[in-house]
Amino acid sequence: MVMSRDQNAGRIHSVRIDNSAFERVEEFKYLGTTLTNQNSIAEEIKSRFRSGSSCYHSVQNLLSSRLLSKNLKIKIHRTIIFPVVLYGCETWLLSLREERKLRVFENMVWRRIFGPRRDEVTGEWRRLHNEELLTQYCAGDKIEKNEMGWACGTYG
Repeated sequence: MVMSRDQNAGRIHSVRIDNSAFERVEEFKYLGTTLTNQNSIAEEIKSRFRSGSSCYHSVQNLLSSRLLSKNLKIKIHRTIIFPVVLYGCETWLLSLREERKLRVFENMVWRRIFGPRRDEVTGEWRRLHNEELLTQYCAGDKIEKNEMGWACGTYG
């Protein structure tokens, strides 16, 4: 694969070694990361979200179980789901849209872990608001510094 921002770059070149021609492709997976001929990470991020979503759905019953403590649920998230989503993220340059998608995915997981809250005024059960989630997972040492650091302002 020839990687370039030039749309025609891969069309001109063909790779031949010992009378063997290699197929020209638009993208391929290498060491778990999707590489494209346009150096685009959009497909890689979509792939990471699909993998993370699949992982989340495989453990969602554990995350909503009343038999497990919140700390254990956080450890499940930290060791199983989060690494799948952020594999290779060191090379990503996120747009605001992709950053928002990441935040939405994280909030979905945190809502499953922390569960609903009883409204003090009406007495009815309701989902946690984003601000409440932020205070839940940014408070104390529940989450390592590099996790959700971009949301808590402590990344580094």
